[in-house]
Amino acid sequence: MVASGSLDGRVAVITGSTRSIGRAIAEAFLADGATVVLSGRSEVKGKQALEEIQAGDRAVFHTCDSSSQADIEALVDWTVERFGRLDIMVNNVGGTEGFAPVHELSDEAWHKALDLNLNAYFYGTRRALKPMLDGGWGRVINISSVEGKQANKPAISHYITNKHAIHGLTKATAFEYGTLGITCNAICPGAVDTDLMRAAGPAAAEAEGISYEEWLGRFAEHAATKKITTVEQIAGVARLLASDAGAGITGTLISVDGGTAQW
Repeated sequence: MVASGSLDGRVAVITGSTRSIGRAIAEAFLADGATVVLSGRSEVKGKQALEEIQAGDRAVFHTCDSSSQADIEALVDWTVERFGRLDIMVNNVGGTEGFAPVHELSDEAWHKALDLNLNAYFYGTRRALKPMLDGGWGRVINISSVEGKQANKPAISHYITNKHAIHGLTKATAFEYGTLGITCNAICPGAVDTDLMRAAGPAAAEAEGISYEEWLGRFAEHAATKKITTVEQIAGVARLLASDAGAGITGTLISVDGGTAQW
């Protein structure tokens, strides 16, 4: 684990960070001295998160619907205006609905997935790169999925497609900005039993004709550890990638999945 204080003076933006994976990453960054801008659609949840974190003026919240280009760009611009810099961009929000095999997948489900996953990551990355270039230092961390390394589950082709594309964006960004002090990496979690997973998982399980418990258990069964990934495990990797110690890591797709993916 990176030593406390390794992110002193750094400013991070994390989309979808009032709970689950984003929240764990926010708390890890705060523990290392960063100032963190949490975001999400709900001001109520944002206020609650700040009260629970109790990080004083090093943690602030800004409303952002990550399916909206305007909201994502406004989030980045607001951060730079308030703090005069942006060093770390964590594109974390993602998900899908309308689970169905390809021949039954609706246009609505396909386009909503693109907006919330791939497009959101592109808009967030593009907007954050300018202040990073101005500062000569930057970290872009994309929260992807083990599904971006495989295609072995039915009814989630839109999700699988988006995550594979995020990996292309990650590598392209790393290549273009590698000599300019900016790294870009993707973290690929396995299944994480969060409140968000419990909200979306039952529909995916139903599309396969199994219970949510069976669906979640299958992820554990496929892992070498036979365990579900935790948010703390994901946050630990993000913590490294955000630090100076992670400067030599870029363009990588790091699995945090208990040994689920084959590569």
